[in-house]
Amino acid sequence: MQAAQTANPQNGSPPTFESVWALLQENAQGMKEFGEKLKETERILKEKNTEFYEKLGHLTNLFGELTEAMVAPRICEKFNEFGFNFLRANPNPRFNDRVNGISFEVDIMLENSDKAMLIEVKTKLTIERIKYHLNRLEKMRKYADLHGDKRAFLGAVAGIVVTDEVRDYALSQGLYFIEYAGDNFYITPPGDNPKEW
Repeated sequence: MQAAQTANPQNGSPPTFESVWALLQENAQGMKEFGEKLKETERILKEKNTEFYEKLGHLTNLFGELTEAMVAPRICEKFNEFGFNFLRANPNPRFNDRVNGISFEVDIMLENSDKAMLIEVKTKLTIERIKYHLNRLEKMRKYADLHGDKRAFLGAVAGIVVTDEVRDYALSQGLYFIEYAGDNFYITPPGDNPKEW
């Protein structure tokens, strides 16, 4: 078999079948190697991406815990200025009723004998998180009814990074709004009629 030859632009001879075939084979091998390198690069990027999101999640959790730690110690005192007389603040209580399919956790729960306040605490509070908290309050009411707890439940949200739109939405939904100012925080009631569940 004759060795593959490519066209010679100086003498104008056309490429032979063998030369074109050899070039295609060479390109196919190059594409295969490129594909293997691309797959390896994608694998490495996926590993790095997973590692990044794990670290980001850990950092976000730390900020959330810090935010809760800033609120919890003085929160009863602050809400008692509104006449609630909350006796205790419970961080991260969990509620589980597998029979009725109800399961949720609360960041902070304030309690007395006739009322309880469920507080959602986020570093960055969003409307989506508020909607999630409203859903949690509905679950709390259902859970309480199933377990003979006749107390009224109220809701509050707290955040370090909050837009005016988010603040207004929380108040319009009947939630107390907790905002930070330096080392202190302030509570804004949702008008004259806070929502009870």
